[in-house]
Amino acid sequence: MTIFLRLLSDDQKDQSLAETCAALRADRDDARVFKTSFEKFSSIAGKPFAYWASDALFSHFRSGERFQNDHRKALRTNGTTNDGRWIRAWWEVPNSQPIAKILWIPHAKGGAFSPFFSDLHLVIAWDRKGETYPGYQGTIHRPDIRPASLQYFFLPGLTWSRRNSTGLSFRVLPRESIFGDKGPGIVFLPFEERECLSVCGVINSAAFRYLVSLQLGTVKLAQSYEAGVIQQTPFPKIDSETRIRLAKLSRRAWSLRRSKSIVLETSHAFLLPEYFRSRLGWLDAASLERELAEIQAEIDEVSFNLFGFGVEDRHLAQGTSNPDEIEVEEEIDSDEKDDAESTEDDDEAQIDTLDGLLSWAIGVAFGRFDWRLATGEREAPAEPDPFDPLPAKSPGMLPDGAEPFHAHSGILVDDQGHPHDPARLIEEVLALVEAPEPADVRRWLQRDFFPLHLKQYSKSRRKAPIYWPLSTSSGSYTLWLYYPSLTSQTLYSAVNDFVEPKLRQVGRDAATLRDKAAARSRDDEKAFEALQALELELIELRDTLLLIAPTYRPNHDDGVQITAAPLWKLFRHKPWQKILKDTWAKLEKGDYDWAHLAMAYWPDRVREKCKADKSLAIAHDLENLYVEPEAQPKKARKKKIGGEE
Repeated sequence: MTIFLRLLSDDQKDQSLAETCAALRADRDDARVFKTSFEKFSSIAGKPFAYWASDALFSHFRSGERFQNDHRKALRTNGTTNDGRWIRAWWEVPNSQPIAKILWIPHAKGGAFSPFFSDLHLVIAWDRKGETYPGYQGTIHRPDIRPASLQYFFLPGLTWSRRNSTGLSFRVLPRESIFGDKGPGIVFLPFEERECLSVCGVINSAAFRYLVSLQLGTVKLAQSYEAGVIQQTPFPKIDSETRIRLAKLSRRAWSLRRSKSIVLETSHAFLLPEYFRSRLGWLDAASLERELAEIQAEIDEVSFNLFGFGVEDRHLAQGTSNPDEIEVEEEIDSDEKDDAESTEDDDEAQIDTLDGLLSWAIGVAFGRFDWRLATGEREAPAEPDPFDPLPAKSPGMLPDGAEPFHAHSGILVDDQGHPHDPARLIEEVLALVEAPEPADVRRWLQRDFFPLHLKQYSKSRRKAPIYWPLSTSSGSYTLWLYYPSLTSQTLYSAVNDFVEPKLRQVGRDAATLRDKAAARSRDDEKAFEALQALELELIELRDTLLLIAPTYRPNHDDGVQITAAPLWKLFRHKPWQKILKDTWAKLEKGDYDWAHLAMAYWPDRVREKCKADKSLAIAHDLENLYVEPEAQPKKARKKKIGGEE
């Protein structure tokens, strides 16, 4: 028997040490004193130094059933080796995917703490004929072109974040999705919804998390919840009545957490912005959190009983998942480090209610969102089943074939009096839905909107804004391009339908003031100078657009960042401009030669690379150019003479 003293949570450790030693000598009970044997640590793989855990908990690892069995599997697949090439935010790719070689499939890639429900913000490119990511050639350690665990892709189940500093949580994985390396999956063979939901309840309990934490030892190693750890965690037998109870609780928790996403533009569940929550009688945030806390408490109580936790074990499990966690630096590769850090920005961007309302209104003006949900002309669709495939559009988006609020060619212009002026359109939308109108919509649009929009539409290290402000050097004239409507003709339309007519108008106004000559007042003189400056800026904008247009061949499969890169000089938001400038430099250098845009600008270079790079050849449908290298002859091994080579 060995004695352990736990003083990590005590501030005055010298005093605490004296107190615990005195208690030992006097044979008094002290919660900081643990008496146990080293032998019990052998019950868990890796022999974690979990001296605080009771013998009863260790007995689960010695004789209890484990989570992994023939029917229930915790799985992960290998990484893509290049997420920037194969992964996008779901709003970056086309809503409709006709029969084509490449599909974009919802992809689980970890994320912040979010039990029961978390929207899948990412999609991954999938070659359905080759059953792999298009052009994927495997990894150094696994040269197979098909990813690991392929046979379990597209099945409904559960997923979790493998590396997360905010805690372990499991959530629903919808059908027709692909789990990943950083977002492993749990599948059931065969799948049964009630069983899956009941399991989701147990593994989101304090009891299960505590049993997982015991396997991680006394040191908090960047919270790495590997599939193997989940597989080996004890799991209780669940009777039919308890299974039904847990499934109902999990289903309700999923519904409540999903309802928090119906006000988030980038969610597959989006309906309307936060402003309409009280008007439409949706559950308020405080009530949501209160009911979720009640559900979690009930799930914890049921799970403690299933596992047979005693009073002391329950107390420890409901506190920190590991009472002896120590923060240390861990050696992890750069990709893992980036992923661990990226989970912090996976929390939904919290924005002001009025900002959210205005952002939605400009989405209505662009034809993205459906205003009729706010007026009652269209009823909100029923809540889907938790395991239903994710929709191509959120229910708040304008349905295919529906008449938009405002017809346009994918371009709006910040120009007072123009029929495609977004400030005026926002005001009309707000008036239609009887919502408050801020004092100066145009000022908000010019100064505040794009930074907000960039923040909203950035997820999992992907920055993917879909409303693009292309401005003159002073920002006095701005064209707003709608990324989903972007084509090779958009820049020509911007020049012919917007910039050129504006130039003619400015020219006429300037000529009128010029003709007044000496009769110009002081105000006339200022207006004349402003018109001359604007005319020069418009000419510069026109010439820049016409310089880019002939070779600009946007392809939505490339994603927002690469597609916007050739236009980097026309964005005035400095952080975004810098990102695009760096992206353009990498495109010029050849770092993104898998992109369609690279082929449009540098076809000779890309074709030459395709001869030696099979992955690139596949990406550009030029496999006929690829030349398979000659197999290298195996080196003959030297014969050993006298036991030596």
